[in-house]
Amino acid sequence: MSIFRHYVLAAGGTGGHMVPAHAVAQELMARGHRVALVTDERGTKIPGLFEDVQTHVLPAGRLTGGVRGWIKGLKAIREGRAMARRLYETFEPSAVVGFGGYPALPALLGAFAEKIPTIIHEQNAVLGRVNRLVAGRVSAIATAYPEVRRLANRHLEKTHLIGNPVRESVLALREEPFPVFSDESVLRLLVTGGSLGASVLSQVVPQGLAALPVSLRRRLQVTQQCRPEDIEQVRAFYAEMEIPADLATYIEDMPTKLGWAHLVIARAGASTIAELTVAGRPAILVPLPIATDDHQTWNAREMAKSGGARLIPQPKFTSAELAKQMQKLAMEPGALQNAAARAKACGLPDAVRDMADLIESFGPAPQTIDTVRVRDDVPLTGLAGAGA
Repeated sequence: MSIFRHYVLAAGGTGGHMVPAHAVAQELMARGHRVALVTDERGTKIPGLFEDVQTHVLPAGRLTGGVRGWIKGLKAIREGRAMARRLYETFEPSAVVGFGGYPALPALLGAFAEKIPTIIHEQNAVLGRVNRLVAGRVSAIATAYPEVRRLANRHLEKTHLIGNPVRESVLALREEPFPVFSDESVLRLLVTGGSLGASVLSQVVPQGLAALPVSLRRRLQVTQQCRPEDIEQVRAFYAEMEIPADLATYIEDMPTKLGWAHLVIARAGASTIAELTVAGRPAILVPLPIATDDHQTWNAREMAKSGGARLIPQPKFTSAELAKQMQKLAMEPGALQNAAARAKACGLPDAVRDMADLIESFGPAPQTIDTVRVRDDVPLTGLAGAGA
């Protein structure tokens, strides 16, 4: 006899919110539970995530833009809350789990109204705006870092250090050795700016690689994500400098590329840091300077402090500085391997399991498949974009 529960996961439509939510959904379903996703239109379009999960798009306004913006945002939030409550009438979740982003807010507000247990997960080292709004009312708070800015002391009793859930294919890299690297090896470099790339990396990295000593430059092999408007210029530059480079606007098989790399140059988004530390890959991190509350800088600090990464603020990210840091890592004996070990020591590889355990600790007793009222036949009237 199977024992299972229903859970609703709510996440904003960016990779930073959706990737950990997807990893937890897969674990919950592997344990026999049923999962539904609440997100926005962006979230439904991220390839490879939640393809086998019932998905609902709810209105979720932003509380920005002056008086008119607030009025419009509050109206959308109220509509989304009402739709969430209708979803809960038919799906009957044991808990609602928010992974941040404005699309999570109506789902959590609906759960408060229905007195359904709620959990939030904060991927960044600074508590996000939506999570700050609801922190006082949720049943539990899961964090990815030992210290989280803007998390009130009064909430620490219900706070759990979980880590940032990563995909199983990334977790598997933790069991593999760091790629062999010596004075004569090819230096495999992965450059990524998040799901959409980063123009500053396309501008600085090629110039920085060109500034390396010839003996090191001739050993380079580059995989780089570029914005569509930058890719041809970057390709032409690498060809002129005779640097082998594989360029793409979107890297579909990131776990394979991460396992292949000796060194990563990247932004410092939460998912990027989690994957680097779980896999054990050294990095040069360039935090996005306009990130809300400068959270990418705070994300990068633990890894940088440990010696697993070099943190370069964007105003100081020049071709000369990049070349200098790369030479220190690639030309000093054992430096890359040492940085890889230090990065790995920061990783929390059990985040998916621990998050699923935390979720299962809330809500009524599990139901059996013989007694649960499953109502897949009931249409979720009024749920915008609802689908199986």
